[in-house]
Amino acid sequence: MIRSSKAVWKGSGKEGKGELTSTSGVLKATPYSFHSRFESEDGKAGTNPEELIAAAHAGCFNMKLSFLLGNKGYTPDELDSTSEVKIGDVPGGKGVVGIHLVLKAKVPNISQADLDACAEDAKVNCPISQLLSAVPITLSATLVR
Repeated sequence: MIRSSKAVWKGSGKEGKGELTSTSGVLKATPYSFHSRFESEDGKAGTNPEELIAAAHAGCFNMKLSFLLGNKGYTPDELDSTSEVKIGDVPGGKGVVGIHLVLKAKVPNISQADLDACAEDAKVNCPISQLLSAVPITLSATLVR
């Protein structure tokens, strides 16, 4: 199985602009630029690679966690996860310096300890976490009743 997306960039690094398109069509000529990546916090100027990584990470984490919970006999009502990709100074400029996953889970009949164990497993073993393992990944898991 291969998944792909296409990026087209025109112009210089700071003044240029690009578009992202995915095979599924979820992204279709979606704009991205220096401004949308480093200056526009509201997202109205377009997306950025870190936001897309965060979305992929949160989605992958939730799916892996759902499977792990199911293997232990739990069916989640809702897994609400946010992946926060932190950009900071690295040798040579800016880069990803860490990721924090924030989970709010509605899972009937589970203890916080069981949730924590499954969430930690998902954090370490979902394919996107494995891909991103070059940076520290932390996790906060909250059981919502």
